[in-house]
Order: sequence, then C-alpha cells, then structure tokens
Amino acid sequence: MNEGTIFDMTREALWIGLLIGAPLLGTALVVGLVIGLFQALTSIQEMTLTFVPKIGAMLVVFWVSMGFMSFTLIAFFRDRVIPLVAGTA
Repeated sequence: MNEGTIFDMTREALWIGLLIGAPLLGTALVVGLVIGLFQALTSIQEMTLTFVPKIGAMLVVFWVSMGFMSFTLIAFFRDRVIPLVAGTA
C-alpha cells in the first residue's frame, strides 16, 4: 500500500462520511431555522421547543435513510476496504 492509495481511501472515506451525515445535519439545520424563526415571530423563548422537535425530526430522517446509509457503508467496505486488507487490490 502506497501513499496514493492511502490518500484515495481517506478522501473516499471522508466523502462517504459526508454523504451519510448530510441528511441528518440538513434536517437539524432546517428544523432549527424554522423553529428559530417561529420563536422570533412569537417571542416564545423555551429551550425545549428547539430541542424536542429537532431530535424527533432527526430520528425520522435517520429511520428513513438508514437503508441508504447501510448500503453506502457496506458498498464502501466491500469494494474498497476488504480488497485492500485481503491484498487483492
């Protein structure tokens, strides 16, 4: 295994991590902005109002995108990591 292979694996692993984390982080961002706007418009400053809906929305998105996340990780390990460990790549 040379430097180029290590850099390619690191780059691809970071990209996979970004792809897997994007739905959850995007959901947290959108729900946080909507609730922040709602709080600013109504002058309700309750801390649990931001926390509970954000966690609920993230759980729903995680449940919906779990198949995509699993498939992406399995494909990465099957196609890139395991051949390197086995020495066939």
